[in-house]
Amino acid sequence: MKEQKVKPLKSWVQIPKNSDFTIYNLPFGVFRNKRLSPRIGMAIGDKIVDLHVLFCEGFFSSIHLPEEVFLKDSLNEFMALGKPMTRKVREMVQELLLEENTALKDHRARGKVMVNRKEAKMLMPVKVGDYTDFYSSKEHATNVGTMFRDPENALMPNWKHLPVGYHGRASSIVPSGTPIHRPKGQFKAPDAEKPSFGPSRRLDFELEMAFITSNPTKMGTSIRTQEAEEHIFGFVLFNDWSARDIQAWEYVPLGPFLGKSFASSISPWVVTLEALAPFRTKSPKPEEPLLPYLQCEQDHGFDIHLEVGIQPEGKQETIVCRSNYKYLYWNIAQQLAHQTVNGCNINVGDMYASGTISGPEESSFGSMLELAWKGTKPIRLDCGAERSFIEDGDTVTMRGYAEKDGVRVGFGEVSTAVMPSNGKG
Repeated sequence: MKEQKVKPLKSWVQIPKNSDFTIYNLPFGVFRNKRLSPRIGMAIGDKIVDLHVLFCEGFFSSIHLPEEVFLKDSLNEFMALGKPMTRKVREMVQELLLEENTALKDHRARGKVMVNRKEAKMLMPVKVGDYTDFYSSKEHATNVGTMFRDPENALMPNWKHLPVGYHGRASSIVPSGTPIHRPKGQFKAPDAEKPSFGPSRRLDFELEMAFITSNPTKMGTSIRTQEAEEHIFGFVLFNDWSARDIQAWEYVPLGPFLGKSFASSISPWVVTLEALAPFRTKSPKPEEPLLPYLQCEQDHGFDIHLEVGIQPEGKQETIVCRSNYKYLYWNIAQQLAHQTVNGCNINVGDMYASGTISGPEESSFGSMLELAWKGTKPIRLDCGAERSFIEDGDTVTMRGYAEKDGVRVGFGEVSTAVMPSNGKG
């Protein structure tokens, strides 16, 4: 793989040290504040570029954009314009923010264009019509198979031949900052004669990332690995909340259901593939021969550092996991090729989560199920408390960034507080 060199860039916008939102990034999101209705913006440093104001002031006059395309409560219509147009918008904004460019810096509307991020409320960035959750980390799948099946045959026979996945619940995907209630349901202890009902006792996070599609297809068509990225707009951090006790009782024979569908949380800023291009890396080498439709002509892995923190109410946060997106055995091109190989159509705004991202070391395991090894090895937090699973009042925060040669492209965070179960059910 030929390493991509990053052209040095500097912005006239003041960007704090170690900011995720550098001139190299410029992710897209949807925001509002006390005076502004929902609209599309791009993050840089502690500011949001209001794209609707840029449009109204004529900064996009050289390209054909629909009226009020940025005055929307989701990115869907903008993404549907196609990758050539969305790339162009990002490039034009990046050019306006460069140190040597004074067109916006000295413009009378600069104050209206540049919105303080701390004064904005971030909204769900896309309207998710369909959501698929994959199971693409070999380390995670091996850990789970070891815990619940045979350590000698931890992976199911199909796992190294195809990207395993299932269709999840789109309606319960929420943005960072949205609290969730502990789910209720049925569960059965191994030594119990009958199942019980009540709040989950084994609430867990799953460290994941998700990509969002922007180029739809018709039923009956398939996407090849070499064209997959033309259908992918960008990435978000993804917390696939899981009720392990509910899940364990229900998942045979049809897989995850109520143990997953109560909530998933995402980061609000969508980082584009263009911003992540310098951090492209090889995926793990296939351990079994792949069928032709899953073979790749280029690298589709990305070197993205990930971490998870747990903060009990009123206490300090403890980082319990540090992992990396590059550990995934199955990459985004293979995931999308497999999703569509049967002729399944995709739509603008569809979300495809990676599955739990675990690395080779215990400290890189991407769920409490693994970190505390099914509750047998509780984790000690910095405040002195112990955790086998997530408790009421805990806030779980996931962060991610890519960095090399002084260039940083990050995702911000997805942070979620857990509230007690909502009623008796």
